[in-house]
Amino acid sequence: MFHYFGFGSNMSRLSLKAKGVEPLSSRRAELSGWRLRFNVRHFFRHEGGVGNIERTGHPGDRVLGVLHECPDDALDLLDAAEACGYGYDRIEVAVKPQQRADDSSHAVSALTYVGTPAFIDDRCRPSRRYLNIVLDGARQAELDEGYIRALARQPTHVVDDYPEFTPPPGSYPTFTRDTLAAQPLFTALYGAVFDMTEARHQHEFLKGFFGGRDMTLFHLKRLDSSRAEETMEDIRNGHLNAVQRQYLNAYLNEYAREYRYVGRYDYRQD
Repeated sequence: MFHYFGFGSNMSRLSLKAKGVEPLSSRRAELSGWRLRFNVRHFFRHEGGVGNIERTGHPGDRVLGVLHECPDDALDLLDAAEACGYGYDRIEVAVKPQQRADDSSHAVSALTYVGTPAFIDDRCRPSRRYLNIVLDGARQAELDEGYIRALARQPTHVVDDYPEFTPPPGSYPTFTRDTLAAQPLFTALYGAVFDMTEARHQHEFLKGFFGGRDMTLFHLKRLDSSRAEETMEDIRNGHLNAVQRQYLNAYLNEYAREYRYVGRYDYRQD
């Protein structure tokens, strides 16, 4: 068992559930002498920046979040979800649990993640989707109302409208789960297959994380409207709403920008 301090989207238990992590318990907590930022550049440009914390050393600065008690096998899942060693580094901090306004609990040592220098971009702003998840987690945890109001005022990343994704002309093969798995540098999304071989160096981590897999369900469960209950049956049978389809279409456009289209994906054999 270990303690994990979530300060961004991982304040939300639903967000953690989408990553396969089910905490044993959760309670709000405070990290003093640090400040919250949204300056970790997302792998995909339309998502803007995601949460980060920076040490200031000033006792008046604080980051509010959620202290999750997690089973040991959750650590690998968290490391993967946070691109540990690549986009984020895992560190240990001392946070103070806050069960009540007058709680005098002692500090608890907890693991958390901070952005790596290569991914820090102070021009970044969070996407509306990401900030909605952060706000939802903060409200679930009943964080200080002033802190939540400040979060709600955070400017967000402006996203251009995407055209409907259309595969390039030509004849392309159809992949199944098994044939895709045999191609460790290929990944699939919403019926399209892409080759990641020549992706820019910032995507090296994703080659191992996305490679050989269909990522449609992964992305759907990260929507701010998700209840982490989507299934492959929903995708296979086309049971997606307009918001979900629009979200996937944005990612299809971004995948096509980053990778090379190489074929179709057949969900009937998934």
